[in-house]
Amino acid sequence: MEFNHGGFWLRLAAAIIDTIITQLGLTIIGVIIGIFVGIFMGAAGSPMGDIEMIAGGIGYAIGIIGQWLYFTIFEISGWMATPGKKILGLQVTDLNGQQIGFGRANGRYWGKIVSALILMIGFIMIAFTDKKQGLHDIMAGTLVIKKPSA
Repeated sequence: MEFNHGGFWLRLAAAIIDTIITQLGLTIIGVIIGIFVGIFMGAAGSPMGDIEMIAGGIGYAIGIIGQWLYFTIFEISGWMATPGKKILGLQVTDLNGQQIGFGRANGRYWGKIVSALILMIGFIMIAFTDKKQGLHDIMAGTLVIKKPSA
């Protein structure tokens, strides 16, 4: 089956949009939770250092879980794309152009860590592979394609 694959620059633009969305959203959630932790622990007489450490740990956990859920849930949704990809007309599919499930979306998300850890080479591969796949796409058996016209 032949697809119009989403290339490196288009996918980079989508990643920038998604980064802005997730960072703004998760920062707002983190601040709100941090305020409640501070109020609750301050009322209990906890030292400021403890409050900051616990709020920081909660913020870190929210960041990891929030990004994982953002990418995984949007890619398995009817959109088949994160908001950044949707804006640019991209979809994440399996190798046959079909919607992916939770397991494949999970593998793709965690595979991005591998793509990043090897000096971003896993992402740079997108520019040079025939199907415009990053290492994480190859690992998960996914494609990022331009959404077919209706």
